[in-house]
Amino acid sequence: MKEEFELVAKTFHGLEEVLAKELTELGASNIEIGNRMVAFTGDKALMYKANFCLRTAIRILKPIKHFQAKTADEVYDNIKAIPWENYLDNTKSFAVDAVVFSNDFRHSKFVAYKVKDAIVDYFRDTTGERPSVRINNPDVLLNIHIAEDRCTLSLDSSGESLHRRGYRQEAVEAPLNEVLAAGMILMTGWKGECDLIDPMCGSGTIPIEAALIARNIAPGVFRKEFAFEKWVDFDQDLFEPIYNDGGDTIYLLDQIANKQPEYDKETLLSLKKAISKLKEREKQIIYSRYIIGKTQTELSEELHISQAQVSRIEKTALENIKRLVK
Repeated sequence: MKEEFELVAKTFHGLEEVLAKELTELGASNIEIGNRMVAFTGDKALMYKANFCLRTAIRILKPIKHFQAKTADEVYDNIKAIPWENYLDNTKSFAVDAVVFSNDFRHSKFVAYKVKDAIVDYFRDTTGERPSVRINNPDVLLNIHIAEDRCTLSLDSSGESLHRRGYRQEAVEAPLNEVLAAGMILMTGWKGECDLIDPMCGSGTIPIEAALIARNIAPGVFRKEFAFEKWVDFDQDLFEPIYNDGGDTIYLLDQIANKQPEYDKETLLSLKKAISKLKEREKQIIYSRYIIGKTQTELSEELHISQAQVSRIEKTALENIKRLVK
């Protein structure tokens, strides 16, 4: 039986009900709505899916310890008592984010500092060495939440906020948050059954999120990575089918059919099977190259990979399609 554990999805105030509905559709259990968060339970696969598929979540936390503390020393002692080799080793870096609502603890940075000290001292005492602390792009991101004397230490499975989808290549002035845009659309009940018009679309966040919803494309498709991919217990085989089921296979197939109307039904069926077996990056490059018409140079700049890598991925994808289409 797969192990289930506690998880917390963070969101904006007012979107808790929408997020809870998304979690229900994903198969989460024991869903409890809170203030700007929804608690639930699930296994490792559900945690991966939550990061990849939820449109109204900002981040997904995995609590690893609940405790009470009124002083910094009590926080330190409780953190140091955790068997940290289950989550870190000396070769990995980490960072601590603290959220504090307490009369006993007035400064969140001081709390984060005490948590960091406890982890570093644990490894120094047990191994003689210590992991490094890195603020930007750490291997493991931790979150300490304190409400009065109730403390929760969690692993942040998302890393960069989930509103950063990855499809926006350039910064624009005052863009609408993607999570908020998706939440607004979902609250209307719109699923693509009729036209959606945004006459003051600005940077286009609402239309883009609407297109993803209408085509059932997971918002995590365009992300470079999630924090859980660096965890010691990351399961690539478990994540691969989740990542490769981004929902755009049918869309890509429709576009190919429109471009190639002479394809018969049998050929399109074979194409569908072939495309469904491609990796997400392969789908993205094939779509951009053969439907939109982008060059390899343009894709290299957009995806932040070399042109040789774009060419190699494209070649592999085409070979796989050719092999699978009968």
